Amino acid sequence: MKKKFTLILAIVLFSLIFSQLTSAARPALVIPTFTIQAVDYGKTVTIKGQNFIPNDIYTVTMGKFGTRGVGGVVVASQNAGTGIFTATYNIPASLKDLTTIAIRLQSPTTGYYSYNWFWNKDKPTTSGEPAVTPNPSGSSWGYPPAGKNTIPNTKITEVTKGVDVTVQGKNFTTKDTYNVYIGKMGTKGVGGVKVATFETNDSGTFTKTFNVPDSLKAEARLAIRFQSPVTGYYAYDWFINQTAASSSTPISPSPTTPSTSIGYPPNGKGTIPGVVFLQITKDQKVEVKGTNFTTNDTYKVYMGKFGTKGVGGVLVASQTTSASGTFTATYNIPDSLKGESLIAIRFESPATGYYAYDWFANK
Repeated sequence: MKKKFTLILAIVLFSLIFSQLTSAARPALVIPTFTIQAVDYGKTVTIKGQNFIPNDIYTVTMGKFGTRGVGGVVVASQNAGTGIFTATYNIPASLKDLTTIAIRLQSPTTGYYSYNWFWNKDKPTTSGEPAVTPNPSGSSWGYPPAGKNTIPNTKITEVTKGVDVTVQGKNFTTKDTYNVYIGKMGTKGVGGVKVATFETNDSGTFTKTFNVPDSLKAEARLAIRFQSPVTGYYAYDWFINQTAASSSTPISPSPTTPSTSIGYPPNGKGTIPGVVFLQITKDQKVEVKGTNFTTNDTYKVYMGKFGTKGVGGVLVASQTTSASGTFTATYNIPDSLKGESLIAIRFESPATGYYAYDWFANK
């Protein structure tokens, strides 16, 4: 249960990073980033992009600060060319008077994206404005979202049933603000009761105790979530709260008690299943190599149309992993998918909940 609830998201995002095609469909590691090069206030902004999908077309949008450009004004269509480019875009009339503006590049074809923001006016001096330099040189991370060497994770160290829970956090974004939520098991803390807000230090580590909300004291298991409204980073975990809210006996974590969950970007504790495509015979079969899968586990293998992530696809095989968590296997392409130019493949374990998915060019 631990793996299913705390690491299931991990497999998705990191398999997208590490499970890469060897064909020309996409490179081995793709994390699009761009930096702000110059701003002509109220008129234009110039960016430099790097590590974009070559020859992919990205829609460029601008919006209010904090939106990450989602739902913003479309200002251009950008061909990534070699994956490295410099481009200048006009600032929309509806945004030209704003102090800060979000900008986003997103491909409707591949789903890759990257976003950033820039000062559209001189550095503000009014109280409450963030004191940072104009035209930030740092870049933002695209699809899959990731922090540069920042993977927040948590460990439950002690539980006083019905009273409080002590959590040890490490590798959190530094000097950041996190809201803490507790909710019912299975919610990952989303929509839970807000129990605290705290600031992280220079090391990104902490050990803190949080009270269990009155409305959840009788729950046997609870989810806890840490989320930053500023950077978007998060981590979640769960713990055994028992059912006797009247007892205050501390519970020491045991092998059956959750230990660690990984947040944004999530990953598994030493287990991040990945696949590499070795050979593809159009409309016939695909040969893959699996690495870092859960050991001595059995995975259902599905294929589906591109964009489905293999969910609801055709069951093509049952794959058993070895004691090393590696395997090489060949799977037949289902008749219903022959003729598709791109095909999704999914590996999912009904026993542990681990899964990974990828896609390949059927050519």
